[in-house]
This record gives sequence, structure tokens and C-alpha cells, in this order.
Amino acid sequence: MERKNEVASVPHLKLYRELAEWYPLLTPVEDYEEEAGFYRSLFTFYCRRTPRTLLDLGSGAGHNAAYLKGSFSCTLVDQEPAMVKLNRRMNPECRHVQGDMRSIRLRQVFDCVLLHDAVNYMRSRTDLVNALTTAFVHTAHGGAALFQPDFVAETFESGTETGGSEKDGRAVRYLEWRWVPDPGAEMYVADMAYMLRDRDGSVEVAQDRHWMGLFPRSVWLELIGAAGFEPLAVPFAPGRDSGPERELFLGLRPGPPGGM
Repeated sequence: MERKNEVASVPHLKLYRELAEWYPLLTPVEDYEEEAGFYRSLFTFYCRRTPRTLLDLGSGAGHNAAYLKGSFSCTLVDQEPAMVKLNRRMNPECRHVQGDMRSIRLRQVFDCVLLHDAVNYMRSRTDLVNALTTAFVHTAHGGAALFQPDFVAETFESGTETGGSEKDGRAVRYLEWRWVPDPGAEMYVADMAYMLRDRDGSVEVAQDRHWMGLFPRSVWLELIGAAGFEPLAVPFAPGRDSGPERELFLGLRPGPPGGM
């Protein structure tokens, strides 16, 4: 495994460390097929060059890559060693790098750059600027970067969500509770409770607090543009269950003078 930079200090989250082996049951890989196909279609449509390579920043367990690697040569980056281990198991044919999306530099450019929901962990404008800069310096001329926050300030709603799955005698159920602790801050909290049932029937309960960035739509577009991209907001519509109010953001990197 390549290691290109030291990982910046981040809050300890059990889900990505000691509970990482349970992650595939929290959000099964099958749940990603439709969205990954949507991302593929966006890259194919918006790239001004034939898209052949993809950099996934904050790739987690590799569930998006499981469907994108058939179309792109993928380099997968995550800062948590336990998640990189899961990813290598899911996608052994891909290149894996441990690193932080705010600071990693691979000295290589890609036709496509993906920052899926890991971009939610950019909890300040400085963090977000750093991640967008990383995306820009790794995007080839004529390429495209895609950013998928769960919410912008205009669409956020406090509430709860449940889910989970089971396989091979193990099962996970979770409760997510989203709320804003300080209306003046560009952040929200996702409190997560996990019930983990092992093969012997024993159940463990664990809890995490995830602090997430929450920025206005205009800030996303402004900062994507300031990074050097042509910014674009696109309806998030991978399937019939997608809410019409949701959007994702694209950064299109212009080609060099005189063409690519």
C-alpha cells in the first residue's frame, strides 16, 4: 500500500476504526449501484476528454469503486487504515493510497475526481477549500470533479433515519439523529447509534458523534470557482426516489490554451 502523506488529526470515529468490519452491513455495496451509474453518466457527459482514470478521495470501503472500476482505472484514497483494508478486499485490482483529502498530493492528474459523502467531514471553509484545491490539482485539463454533500444549508432538515442489513449470520441496525447545535455555525451533528449482532446472538451497542459541514449553495459554487474550476450545480437524480430539491456539484477544469 502506498502512503503519500501524514494524516491530519481528526476526531476518533469508531465506525471507521474498531467497528470498520461491520461497515459493509451498515450500507451494503448493492445500495451503491444506481448512484455509481449516475456518477459515471455525469463524468461521461461533462468531461471534455475521454474519461479513463478516476481518483476517489475519501473512498471508504470502496462501494462506489466496486461499480466504477469497470469503466475507469481507479485510484482510491482514504485516511483510515481500517477502511483502506476493507477497500483493498473489495477492489484488489485498484490502486490504494492512505491519505487526507485536504493535503494529499499524488503528482498525477486524473480525468475524473470524486468526493462522495466523505466531503461532509469538511467542517470549516478552510477544510473545504483545502479539499477543493486537492481536487483541482489532481484534475486533468478538460476533466471534471464531482462533489456530493448530503446537504447544503438550504436543504438541511433535522430528523432521524434508520437502516442496516444482515449477512452470513451477522446483522447491524442503526439510528441516525441529525440536528444543528448552533444555528450560527456552518455545521450539524449526526449522532449515530449502532446495534451489532454477532453470529452467536450477542448484541453490542456503540455510539459515534459525526460533526459535518453545512454550507450554503452559493458558498459551494463560489469556492469551487475560486479553486480554479468552472462550477456547476446538477440535480441529484440517480433514481425515482431521489428528492427533486437535492443537488450535487461539479467542477469542470478548462482545457489548456490551444486545446487539450
